[in-house]
Amino acid sequence: MAACSLESGKTMSYFTHYRDHVGARPDKFHKATLCEGQFLMLGLNCLEPGQAHAVHTHADQDKVYIVMDGVGWFTVADERQEAAAGAVIWAPAGVPHGVENRGSERLNVLVGMGPAPKKKG
Repeated sequence: MAACSLESGKTMSYFTHYRDHVGARPDKFHKATLCEGQFLMLGLNCLEPGQAHAVHTHADQDKVYIVMDGVGWFTVADERQEAAAGAVIWAPAGVPHGVENRGSERLNVLVGMGPAPKKKG
C-alpha cells in the first residue's frame, strides 16, 4: 500500500480527510500533521474560541493557510484581516504571521509549509 511519512515516523495512506484529524486542547491550539515530505508539510491547526497562534516567522519556509471552518483573524506582515471558510492566506518566508480565533466556534485551518520543517533531534 502506498503511504507517506509523518514526522513521528508513522505512515499513512496517500488519501485522508481533514475532519479525521480535528481535535481540541484546553491549554493551547491542536495541531496535527496530515502528511510530510522533503519539500512540503501539510497540517491542520484547530483553534477553539479565544485561542491564538502568536505572530512568528519562518526564515526559510513559505506558509499558506486555508480556512476550512470558522472565522479567524490573520496577521501577515503589517496587515490584519478576518477570514472565513474558503479563504487562502499567504505568508512568504521571513514575513511575520499569526492567527487568532475571536469567534464562537472552532477554527479549522489547513496549513502548508514548503520546504517542510527540518526534523528536530
